[in-house]
Amino acid sequence: MSVDLPKEKKETNNNINLIVATVLAILAVFIFDYFFPTSESIDDKGVSSSISSSTKEVKVPSTVEVEEVSKEDKRKEVSREEVVIQDNRIKISNDKLSGTLRLKGSRFDDISLKLYRETLNPESPHIVLFSPSGTKNPYFAEFGWTSIDREILLPDHNTAWETKTRELTPLEPIVLKWNNGKGLEFIRTISLDNDYMFTIKDKVINKGDKEVSLNSYGLISRTGVPAEDTNFSYISFDGLLGVMEDTLEEVRYKDLMEEKEESFTTNDGGWLGITDKYWLSALIFDQESKDVKTKFSYHNLNRKDVFQADYLLSTQIVSPGEEIETTNHLFVGAKEINTLDAYSEEYNIPRFDLAIDFGWYYFLTKPFLYILDFLNTFLGNMGLAILVFAFLLRLVVFPIANKSYISMHKMKLLQPKIKELSERYKDNRQKLSQEMMELYKREKVNPASGCLPALIQIPIFFSLYKVLYIAIELRQAPFYGWIHDLSMPDPTSVFTLFGLIDWPIPGFLDIGVWPLIMGITMYIQFKLNPQPADKTQAMVFAWLPVIFTFMLAHFASGLVIYWAWSNILSIIQQRVIIFRMDRQLKKNGKLSRL
Repeated sequence: MSVDLPKEKKETNNNINLIVATVLAILAVFIFDYFFPTSESIDDKGVSSSISSSTKEVKVPSTVEVEEVSKEDKRKEVSREEVVIQDNRIKISNDKLSGTLRLKGSRFDDISLKLYRETLNPESPHIVLFSPSGTKNPYFAEFGWTSIDREILLPDHNTAWETKTRELTPLEPIVLKWNNGKGLEFIRTISLDNDYMFTIKDKVINKGDKEVSLNSYGLISRTGVPAEDTNFSYISFDGLLGVMEDTLEEVRYKDLMEEKEESFTTNDGGWLGITDKYWLSALIFDQESKDVKTKFSYHNLNRKDVFQADYLLSTQIVSPGEEIETTNHLFVGAKEINTLDAYSEEYNIPRFDLAIDFGWYYFLTKPFLYILDFLNTFLGNMGLAILVFAFLLRLVVFPIANKSYISMHKMKLLQPKIKELSERYKDNRQKLSQEMMELYKREKVNPASGCLPALIQIPIFFSLYKVLYIAIELRQAPFYGWIHDLSMPDPTSVFTLFGLIDWPIPGFLDIGVWPLIMGITMYIQFKLNPQPADKTQAMVFAWLPVIFTFMLAHFASGLVIYWAWSNILSIIQQRVIIFRMDRQLKKNGKLSRL
């Protein structure tokens, strides 16, 4: 036998269900994003493949094999500047990069970013990506040739290349030469564009009397695991990644330390490398090559963690009197969306934009980043771009929100009648349920329609949250006043009177001005909505703005500003609707005509 509950109980249950469903949805999104960072990620051994039997003895030199610094000369770790001075090097310079190329081994191991600094202090050091061997955490890239024939003398990490050029710029490429003394001449031409891309053209001329089989390779080696943002490390992927067979493959450092090696084969182009939240080093091999072997590997060298990403192209035969040539690329720089997209189109690099961890919300996060970047270019301030973006979103959902707010205000106007019916039929639950449904039908009110704006806001909120955390375009982007970095939390605190009182407080009490504004606007919204009949439920709803204020206080200030401004726009929209409905109600006296 079914039992109909009173309206108050039904409303309470519905509200509780809404809260529980919302909280569970939020938890589900975070948990899902933690365990499955991107929709394209695959951890499938079936896709992995070891080097085929025909090339099983041809392999890319391992960092463990070539990096024996401490064993060779027992040299202690020194500064990057000291190591650079000791070697014969070529200067590297363009609008965005500075550094040097080590002639010994033709190694890219000294690269800094001119446009990015470690902190907001304009005197702080530039971001350093590549560092040479002998420093604390070497990080470098190499290109070369290997062969199944171990008797062939090939250039390696100790090879002293010769050149007449002393600086590599966009206007002046460099040409490196080396002869093995046994009939093979190696010529390497390196060029650099105005952004972050190096082009490496390798030519081998066979002046001997035997044909030679060679395989071109490239590698990136990194020593040490970079420091993580422990509070939000699950949001952004750090580690080794690449696109093979049009599929994004990602391996976190800790997973590779367990697996030791992950291998793939691609016949459809691709790229691979090592990524941080904002920075990327990537090998882009010849996109026309087939049967390309790619690999992520881990070794422990002298008690240090060494990670390597490398590729091996298929075998090429160079006969006496002939030559072979291959062209590959190296990206070292910031993950700027427009730059990555331009490279993807120029060099036909598949899905190069996935170097940015857009996650499962790719269909929203990437367009959001495009819009914010465009608005920032137009307005000259990313904070203003966020405000305009929030306004545009309100316009998009305006019709839906309008219907919802109208229904919510009708529900609020019906509260006296609902209370009257509850008193009249408090002993007859079935009759009360019938009367309530009749009242809703007569007044054309849908009690559930008020939830729609909240449900729409959830994916928008999390997508924007992702963008604000991962996008280099928002790193150290200022707003106005005390907000100097929209990607960081509001630096002020209510409990220190915004810096006037200098006393230690627990981290969870760092409630800045913008989180406080967001909490106040959220409370005003709560007061505009129909109040739950149940006192306990009303108290829970009243505390939600306080809870969210403490939660969001440690999120990116850009996100808090977005939410606060969006709340203000919603309040204005609701107040206009309430004013118009109340005025019409006075004229016709019937709620159903509103």
